[in-house]
Amino acid sequence: MSLNLLILFLAALWAGAQNALAGGGSFVTLPALMLTGLDARLANITSTIALFPGQVSAGYLGRKNAAGMEGMSLRALVAVSVSGGIVGALLLLATPPSFFGLLLPWLVLFGTSVFAWGSFFRKSTPGQRVFGARTALLVQFLIGVYGGYYGGGNGFLMLAALTLAGQAVRVAGATKNMVIALINGSAVVLFLFTPGLDWARIGVVAAGALVGGWVGVWALRRIDEKMLRIGIVILGLALTVGLFVRGR
Repeated sequence: MSLNLLILFLAALWAGAQNALAGGGSFVTLPALMLTGLDARLANITSTIALFPGQVSAGYLGRKNAAGMEGMSLRALVAVSVSGGIVGALLLLATPPSFFGLLLPWLVLFGTSVFAWGSFFRKSTPGQRVFGARTALLVQFLIGVYGGYYGGGNGFLMLAALTLAGQAVRVAGATKNMVIALINGSAVVLFLFTPGLDWARIGVVAAGALVGGWVGVWALRRIDEKMLRIGIVILGLALTVGLFVRGR
């Protein structure tokens, strides 16, 4: 195994475990892929494809607990979110790699901020409905666009949106996992036709993330989740600074 593939496998192990424990795995795979020579846009596309199998697994396992809500069926929620994912993926494919490289630090900063907010500041309000079905569908469409285009911190955005629309946290978590898998699935279908994909990288990251996910599930009750969340926020901030410096 070459050094680049070894780096990617170890990063993917971490990312898979991180996703299982606290989320934010793309903050690990994205810089690792860029470190091995991919430009920012292709690294983002590669990361999305490679992490997709693990997301399918999480979404499938929790599918029975996924649900819609008053005025918004699960089918409508999925349709709107997937439509947004397709729009976001098409926007990404239409974005020149050089421009995406300039945009990426801001996306990482936004995703890191969302992750920090969801991890440490967001207050759970079970059953409290802040906005209605139409607003919820619009929000889900926009979250889908963001997920198809970049997606870092997308899980926290969706969890917040679903709970604000009235879902219980446990139901929202299962719904979020299933819908994010479908959003990324719609993006992956389009990304598969991207020129320059390196299937060796994709295979290594996918395998590492799956193994890491199993390790994360095993370690769920053995590791301090708060420290993991602090670590991923620090990583996101460091990546943001590094990307800004690199783009100067």
